[in-house]
Amino acid sequence: MPPTLASLVHHSALKLTVRAGEDRLDVPVRWAHASELADPVPYMEGGELLLITALKLDAEDPGAMRRYVKRLVGAGVVGLGFAVGVNYEEIPKALVDAAEGEGLPLLEVPRRTPFLAISKAVSAAIAADQYRAVTAGFAAQRELTKQALTGGPEGVLSALASQVDGWAALYDASGAVVATAPEWATRRAARITADVERLRERPAPASSVVGPPDNEDRVELHSLGAGRRPRAALAVGTAAALGTAERYAVHSAIALLTLTTERSRSLHAAEQRIGAAVLRMLLAGEPDHARAVAGHLYGGLLDAPFRLIIAESAARAAADAGGDPLAGLAEIVESAAARAGEAVLVVPEGERLVVLAADGGAAVTACGEYAAVVEAARGGAEAGRDTAGGEEDELVVGVSAPVGPIAAAAAYKQAEQALSVARRRGRVFVGHEQLAAGSVLPLLADDAVKAFADGLLRALYEHDATGRGDLVASLRAWLSRHGQWDAAAADLGVHRHTLRYRMRRVEEILGRSLDDPDVRMELWLALKATSAD
Repeated sequence: MPPTLASLVHHSALKLTVRAGEDRLDVPVRWAHASELADPVPYMEGGELLLITALKLDAEDPGAMRRYVKRLVGAGVVGLGFAVGVNYEEIPKALVDAAEGEGLPLLEVPRRTPFLAISKAVSAAIAADQYRAVTAGFAAQRELTKQALTGGPEGVLSALASQVDGWAALYDASGAVVATAPEWATRRAARITADVERLRERPAPASSVVGPPDNEDRVELHSLGAGRRPRAALAVGTAAALGTAERYAVHSAIALLTLTTERSRSLHAAEQRIGAAVLRMLLAGEPDHARAVAGHLYGGLLDAPFRLIIAESAARAAADAGGDPLAGLAEIVESAAARAGEAVLVVPEGERLVVLAADGGAAVTACGEYAAVVEAARGGAEAGRDTAGGEEDELVVGVSAPVGPIAAAAAYKQAEQALSVARRRGRVFVGHEQLAAGSVLPLLADDAVKAFADGLLRALYEHDATGRGDLVASLRAWLSRHGQWDAAAADLGVHRHTLRYRMRRVEEILGRSLDDPDVRMELWLALKATSAD
């Protein structure tokens, strides 16, 4: 504790006597300063015990003393020490009354007590308090380090909460609560996730103070991570501002948790390399070898139906710049899996991210939710987007159907097919089941397909433009009736011999036989592609 007026009054060597403000002696004293200026206020910083002999004061003038004391209180002076037996044999009543009126503690200093003794006492008490704070800080640092080695991040949080007499919470890269201490602080930590999200948008290291919300706690937020992009965040909730010892403890916790985070990144990178090897073995049709390499790390994931997710984005930024959509997707998926206790395999492949996740699990759900958020944001910005970037600058995700390890290669192809369809349709997220549930006709909107259709049917359109027949409409009617002459002729309102003649002209102009089912299929799709315009 810093020195207070009460501790100075109880100092046996100083022999100070309280003459006013007895109920305000518990205020801390930042310094003791002697000044005989009529107006020392410009030289005060607040928190001082001012020592005077009233050499230049009319201490017996009530009005002058009221103004003098009022200015001292306004400047933050916490106490006034008056030396008797120098200019006045006792403290003038005018000064005592003024001090009582403003609630300013007034201490009588006997002649045998020099001001220097009071200054030394204050300085010694401040030094002792700082030493105690530093000693307590080092003790806290040792305890936090011990907990980091034996109890991990949870142990660090528990020790920190005890040191600051409050609570602490750790957030992951997505802003979700990972751990709290004590456990009752979980709800409080969850209330400030929006503030954590805002902190993550700032380059690390970053910090902020929140609250107190609903008259609860004062919460400090600190980003964790050695790079410019925060990897995690620490929240510390206390009833009041942190003291020196508590500040030491918080800084130690930040360093230890950052070290833990960076070490976790190295382990994560090693896990990704193993994951890449496991994925290559699965795609090569070697599930047994993949299980052997995965061991306990991914083994459980390979024993149940899983989905393969492939995401691409041409506009990739540096991982620490906070603008990489694939890195954001990886963090979301891994965090969701960690919270649900699921295994997930995430493999970055240049401009592509491959994820192997349990079917129906939290990781797949989080991927779909993230894609929905991206698609909604894209739709809102569509009107003002710079077209120079094009659709290739956007995130696209394709998801396979549920499969087992033996069918991993087929699942990869399914995910690539879904990815291709998502890119062509301007979608963010497409699942393979959606392709089978829909129609093939929307796929004909591709420019290459339209060009093929126009080239295939151009001669027929040119023939009809001369007014010598209606071959395109006749071909469409005949194909729609599966080659039934009478039904197709009735649809056109012509005789069936007329329709037969027109079909022979179609074969002559195109140089293809309508008896070939491949020719009929191509002509039908070409008609559908051109009618889509």
